[in-house]
Amino acid sequence: MSNPAHEPKITRRMTLPEFHRLFPDEEACKAYLVASRWPEGVACPRCGNEKVYALKTRPFNWVCKKCGDTPYRFSVTVGTIFENTNHKLLIWFKVLYLMLTSKKGISALQIHRMIGSGSYRTAWFMCHRLRAGLADPDFRKLMGIVEVDETYIGGLNRNRHWNNKQPARAPSGKTAVIGAISRKGNVVCKIIEDTSMDTMSRFVRNAVSDKVSLVATDEAAGYQKLQQAFPHERFDHKAHEYVRGEEHTNNLESFWSLLKRGVIGAYHNVSKKYLSLYLNEFQFRPNNRQNPDIFGAAVRGC
Repeated sequence: MSNPAHEPKITRRMTLPEFHRLFPDEEACKAYLVASRWPEGVACPRCGNEKVYALKTRPFNWVCKKCGDTPYRFSVTVGTIFENTNHKLLIWFKVLYLMLTSKKGISALQIHRMIGSGSYRTAWFMCHRLRAGLADPDFRKLMGIVEVDETYIGGLNRNRHWNNKQPARAPSGKTAVIGAISRKGNVVCKIIEDTSMDTMSRFVRNAVSDKVSLVATDEAAGYQKLQQAFPHERFDHKAHEYVRGEEHTNNLESFWSLLKRGVIGAYHNVSKKYLSLYLNEFQFRPNNRQNPDIFGAAVRGC
């Protein structure tokens, strides 16, 4: 008989039928965006003036008469990633919903097939703009027991086209990514140019609170001086040591595994130029796993 205390806690999210009921048409999407951007009433995105006038002839458009010498007209999408695009807001919302409900990500080619975007390039562009909106501007430093580890993303340098080859660096020209995860908390990761002690220590100082209970890492040389600023424990993978009580990086290893499965299985190829955008997406989903309104949080970030 299963123990209820050990059962996984599932946060209920918006289902596909609920999405269609909430967003039946373009008007419903625009009304949702208005409520998300201006919950206390529409305000001018330039000057913050709350006394704006709705244009009767153009729904979801307003005029601010305090912005300079001439009235400033703005729409519901101004200042968002949805501005100046040919696709309707409903299409953007559908793409965002598909991205948020795909645990290992969804490729732009699959998005193109599902929404009929006209060209693969358009779907690719939409996905990247949405990923840019998933960045967390209000990041809080990690607390509790924090795991720190690095991994490498990308194919072998020798398999790349001649004009895409990278300068030789360990291992095999791949892109280095460092990450930190708080037990039962958030994850943060970023691209690093090298795995030197200065670079890795700087990341830990920026990502981890000085009130942390424990920082757990492997034996990499870049973590050698962390004990000077944090309660730090290391374990030796080379000696087949992976867990020592609470000292392990298993949670972060699971995150790396999910990220790499997404790269291999969904995207097949991710360049260093756009890798940071994919990292935004893969951080956003687990960091909002307890948020039943993850879709609303994503829209507010866009």
